[in-house]
Amino acid sequence: MARFGPPLLLLVGPALVLAGARHPLPVLFTVPVGSGSGRENLTAGVLPAVRLALRDLERQAAPLGDYEVQLQLLDSQCDPAKALKALFDTLWAGPRYLLMLGGACPSVTSLIARSLPALGLLQVSFVAPPPNLSNRKWYSHLFSTAPSVRAVNLATVKLLQRYRWRRIGVLTQDRPGLTEMRKDLIRQLLRTDIQLAASESFSGDACSSLKKLKDEDVRIIVGQFEDVSVTEVFCCAYRLNLFGPRYQWILAAGGPSGWRLGWQPSGCSANSLLMAADGSFRLQIRQFSGTNTPGVSGRTPQDYLESYLKQLNQEGSEVSPLHAFAYDAVWVAARVLVRVAEAVKLRGKYSSLRNASVSEEEEAKMLLQAVKSTQFEGVTGPVSFRNGERMTVIELIQFQGDSGVLVGEFNTSHQQVRVLSQLLRFKGPGPAKDQTLVQRRHRRVGLLLYAVISSAAAGTILITLIVLCIVTISHRRWFRRSGSSSQDELLLLGLLLSSSSVLFSGLDRTSLPDQTLEIFCSVRLWTLSAGHTVGFAALFTRTWRVYSACSVQQKHQTRLQETGCVQLWILLLDVSILTSWQILDPLRRVVLQHSSEEYVADQDVIIRSYSERCCSANMELWLTAVCGYKAPLLGLGCFLAWNIRTGDVAPPAVSCKLLALSMFSLTVFSASGASESLLATGDPAVQFCLCSILILSWNLFILMGLFAPQIYCMLCSGGGGKLQQVSELQGEAADEEAVDRLRRLNQDLRSQSAQLDVQIETITMELSEMLQDETGSAAAFLTHEAQVCEEKPSGVENINSPERVGRRLSVQLPILHHSYLPVIGGVSSSSSSLFGSQEAFVSCHHDHFLHT
Repeated sequence: MARFGPPLLLLVGPALVLAGARHPLPVLFTVPVGSGSGRENLTAGVLPAVRLALRDLERQAAPLGDYEVQLQLLDSQCDPAKALKALFDTLWAGPRYLLMLGGACPSVTSLIARSLPALGLLQVSFVAPPPNLSNRKWYSHLFSTAPSVRAVNLATVKLLQRYRWRRIGVLTQDRPGLTEMRKDLIRQLLRTDIQLAASESFSGDACSSLKKLKDEDVRIIVGQFEDVSVTEVFCCAYRLNLFGPRYQWILAAGGPSGWRLGWQPSGCSANSLLMAADGSFRLQIRQFSGTNTPGVSGRTPQDYLESYLKQLNQEGSEVSPLHAFAYDAVWVAARVLVRVAEAVKLRGKYSSLRNASVSEEEEAKMLLQAVKSTQFEGVTGPVSFRNGERMTVIELIQFQGDSGVLVGEFNTSHQQVRVLSQLLRFKGPGPAKDQTLVQRRHRRVGLLLYAVISSAAAGTILITLIVLCIVTISHRRWFRRSGSSSQDELLLLGLLLSSSSVLFSGLDRTSLPDQTLEIFCSVRLWTLSAGHTVGFAALFTRTWRVYSACSVQQKHQTRLQETGCVQLWILLLDVSILTSWQILDPLRRVVLQHSSEEYVADQDVIIRSYSERCCSANMELWLTAVCGYKAPLLGLGCFLAWNIRTGDVAPPAVSCKLLALSMFSLTVFSASGASESLLATGDPAVQFCLCSILILSWNLFILMGLFAPQIYCMLCSGGGGKLQQVSELQGEAADEEAVDRLRRLNQDLRSQSAQLDVQIETITMELSEMLQDETGSAAAFLTHEAQVCEEKPSGVENINSPERVGRRLSVQLPILHHSYLPVIGGVSSSSSSLFGSQEAFVSCHHDHFLHT
């Protein structure tokens, strides 16, 4: 144990003078003394702060001044095995130790801290414990005056949440402590809504790791690396252009040291490094108290720093970033030990039992409770513990120009980030975005456009209703003009339905609820499809009848084909398809995401558009079914229209050319509407505008082309006032007289036919009697005939022979009977003059082959 003697005398040498008057408090001081292989001396910069704390304790009043802290140096050599052996040797040699101070090596601290409860020890460290020591169930006897790296990670998460950075990348240096720090940060990120886009580590060259972060389009980069690697990292960031208003760097290694940018040689100039680091954040542990007031030791932070640097210069050592935490750690150890010693003394003095002793277990519990309740003002700020971790302040430093500026802080007590916005300075108009901002733009029909198109549709509906009223009220006169009012009424009904479909288009969720919109989807489908089908059926029927009329005139036929059944089948087929569609696969309101993007470079924004449309699961199948039967019918209609374009059998007010043009226009508008619906699905405003224009344009064309001329002719024919009414009455009277005259003529012919029938019957009876008489005298007649034959030449025949007469009667009587039936156009031989009269025929000269 002799090797521990000289360091002990070195530390407590000034206190040996008063050893007889003060009560000793033995404390284990565990630090690596030698620098070892490639390591710096972690103890040289801490020892001056420890000596300064011991001297300050000597000057304190009672009860602190009545006790002397005796440090027993324990060289851990950063080797867990050697450190554990030295610990057991020291505990075996005595005296009894209650507290251990130090612990600069994480590997040694992890091993010893797990065994502290079994050894009856409590450790107060001045090094930030790694995240793997945060389990208080296993490491309940470990405390540290330096904030844990978990606090730095928590400050990082709070900073990310403050600026709503939801997508980040992490760059970590391959070091044991930093690797554990990255794992803890990932665990904390999992509890939030922050997405870790990429996590890269580096040991030598940091550029390859940064290149991967850039490939992942990471904008917010959290760096966890040592201060000696800052220059290298920012040099790579400058080369890869990972700086500027689109990027934000957050250095969260947790060290208390300041900026050291550019102190090491690199491949970048000083200006390049400053440009790359400008605007970066650094989260660092506050090393000194923010108030310049004396603490529990009687020193202000400035006074302590001056005394520490003075003694450090005398010893020729380098500044350690942990010296202030070591100073406060000595004060924590002294205060808790004195508190427990005083409590034990008071219990022995005032206990009912004389010389009552306190057990080791009870003494360890008293020591643990004393540490948990410790609270004083140290040189590093208020010293207190919660769940074994030091409550402190994490500073938020922003690198501006060539220096760091304190722009905020994170208090571990209330876990809130306080930022001085007036001191912040970003490269862009504001904080960088965590990724290219994607703005969703709703493509919809504007209110003004919908109002204009709907007004035009309402006007078209009003005009159609007026024309329909005229056709219905003036039914007889309209029939006389057009030949068929029912087809015109069907055509107007189709126009009315198709125009109404425009009113149910162009609406979205901003104007109506979803349930109403889904109902409107079905209503629009039915009105548009039914209107198109009814209008086409009416127009197709008229075209077909005109075509049939042309064929009758060319072939001199007297009968026409009926087309009513064709019209009915078209309507039934359309209704069956729409009904099946509505039942099996009803239309729903769906959101359509568009692939087109618009990038705004100055704002780092990508605009992605979406729209709403009426759709079903098998939309293409149903559209194919609807168009599959209408396309051939439209083609047949165009064929019929092409054949009647030069005909002249239509009603006077409607020419065949205009009827053919109507059919052609219906086909063109239908094909254009279907094509436009497929091509303009990405823009609802364009689709609504073009479809509505096509529908309303064709409706107005039909109204102006087919109905306007007929209405004009009817109005012109009705503009003569009473004279016109008189002429119409006269015309009707003349028609009635002609009908009466033809009726009387028909009655006369019927009477003549009856008389002829009577005469034929009389002649038939007379001829029958003559035949009977001739049969009775057959023998005499034959004898006489033989005689005559002998007298006359044998080559001449008797035309009045009974056989000849019977033969003539059998042939002529049916012919005469039918020839005298005037009902079918025949006349008697005595009335041959009727052949030259046109009045003998009853003619119904109406163009039934044109209209129903």
